[in-house]
Amino acid sequence: QVQLVESGGGLVQTGGSLRLSCTASGHTFGGLIMGWFRRASGKEREFVASISRSNGYTYYPDSVKGRFTISRDNAKNTVYLQMNSLKPEDTAIYYCAADAGLSYTIQTRAYEYDYWGQGTQVTVSA
Repeated sequence: QVQLVESGGGLVQTGGSLRLSCTASGHTFGGLIMGWFRRASGKEREFVASISRSNGYTYYPDSVKGRFTISRDNAKNTVYLQMNSLKPEDTAIYYCAADAGLSYTIQTRAYEYDYWGQGTQVTVSA
């Protein structure tokens, strides 16, 4: 069983930055594809970023590409999401997720992830 704990959310002004962290336990971290998702109030869950096990490949949707960066430190069992140039539409609860499967390099589909964190609120004021 993998436990994921997110931190780093908060309130920031438009154009500001935040860095989210997610620390995993209960599994060999280097064997996990990691991802970030978000859910805004009244909207469906949205894929934000994914990173491969070896930190060699990342993937983003157009909505965050060029502003968000996912990275991982396998020695610290931690994945990060650096968010720059934040916009009010980035306001959401952000969730860290882990995929223990071996079939893919990165993963954009929420239903493929096996473990989820509790979420951390990010609010961007206009």
